[in-house]
Amino acid sequence: MQSRRIGDVTVSAIGLGGMPMSIEGRPEEERSIRTIHAALDAGVTLIDTADAYHIGADEVGHNESLIARGLATYGGDTSGVLVATKGGHLRPGDGSWTLNGSPAYVKEACEASLKRLGVEAIGLYQFHRPDPRVPWAESVGAVRDLLDAGKIQMAGVSNASPERIREAQEILGGRLAAVQNQFSPAFRSSEPELELCAELGIAFLPWSPLGGITRASELGGQFTEVASRHGVSPQQVCLAWHLAKAPVVVPIPGASRPSTIADSAAAADLVLTPEDLALLG
Repeated sequence: MQSRRIGDVTVSAIGLGGMPMSIEGRPEEERSIRTIHAALDAGVTLIDTADAYHIGADEVGHNESLIARGLATYGGDTSGVLVATKGGHLRPGDGSWTLNGSPAYVKEACEASLKRLGVEAIGLYQFHRPDPRVPWAESVGAVRDLLDAGKIQMAGVSNASPERIREAQEILGGRLAAVQNQFSPAFRSSEPELELCAELGIAFLPWSPLGGITRASELGGQFTEVASRHGVSPQQVCLAWHLAKAPVVVPIPGASRPSTIADSAAAADLVLTPEDLALLG
């Protein structure tokens, strides 16, 4: 598989987003474990999770624990796998998503994530979403403190504007490794953030890179047309379109089936022509 860089770490060009395996509509655990193993079999070395990927308030960190079990039960070498997690979002158990960006909470959440993942330092820790009640500088400052303390190896932010990305880079002393924002063919409002990351050499991790689609036709006729030309799925074309945007882009499509992540991973080897890209826009 093609590789890309997050900070000083080389990862697969396509990652695995763990959220669908732990929120509403999630599959049985056995299928999720097989999905994680299928990703590893396909050469995926980046897995994205978060402590808020769960349903009930009594199962915080469900996805982190699931990822840890998937890695522990895999028969091959997982030493090169980068697990990225996030803190600052909460799910109180009623289906809603709430925020807590206080420095004390961010540090507390990181400690809990360390235990669930069973590691001494988290590979990439991302502040999940700005909390309007807490100054951005304070929340990111907590991540900086975790980095300085060796609790995390790399720092990232998620759902951030260009201004906040620049501020985070300053607060972190030039050590901002990744930005994770929503981006897809149907949701392109994070184009300025992607371009800024490309300018600064910061990895850009599009979440929901397929736009939350449930059917291939929802990607649009252009993607289906290009897929037919190459004999691949429209989803592969979509992920290859992401990769063609900039060398810093590392899509993290969510998956809860082995076949889905296997198909997504194959997009790393799909080369779109200039004509393809012109059609896709």
